Amino acid sequence: MKQKTTDNKDKSFKDIVNPKEIKLLINRDKTFAFINEKYGAPPNWTRPQGFITLSKIILEQQVSLASANAHFIKLNSYLDEFTPLSILRLTDGEMRSCQISRQKATYLRALSRAIINGEIDPEKFPSLSESEIRKQLTSIKGIGHWTTDIYLMFCLQAKDIFPIGDIAVITTVKELSEANTKEEIMLLAEKWKPFRSLAVYFLWHYYLRKRNKLST
Repeated sequence: MKQKTTDNKDKSFKDIVNPKEIKLLINRDKTFAFINEKYGAPPNWTRPQGFITLSKIILEQQVSLASANAHFIKLNSYLDEFTPLSILRLTDGEMRSCQISRQKATYLRALSRAIINGEIDPEKFPSLSESEIRKQLTSIKGIGHWTTDIYLMFCLQAKDIFPIGDIAVITTVKELSEANTKEEIMLLAEKWKPFRSLAVYFLWHYYLRKRNKLST
């Protein structure tokens, strides 16, 4: 079953990769001029909004994108329909047979229950503030700030997000700047406001292209 692409992006969420904002960011920090000269501008990565994408991001926590995608494909193939109710009907054994760890299974079930019980409704996220979306998502077991950051950036195209928990971002910042500690990196990222999401896209772009990896 393929993900259904929704078209409910709120007008307040604009594309992250914007030529005018790229120029402003490049003028603000030579790091991005270097990346742009070497690899060009990053893609405007997007994902459909909703339960399926949230589930995929959960599976991506602390593993490679390739591994997470393989696990998602196995789980998706096993289900007749990828819905919260279908997830809750799976036994522990069925989850294991789909290569879903006990921890990730717990997280997927927590998300599914939250949606079924009406605690969150991803369809309403475009009309909510980023802080309210973050509050709702991080109230669910297994969903922290990194998962929320990725959803805000990829699904809602939020402009000023900096996922401090992202290994690729931190690795690239350390490689291309003198910032090493979390505090130094966060201070450096302050320079990139209000285009921190664009800065992160550049950092991901550099990380992936340098390692000849596929885009996210």
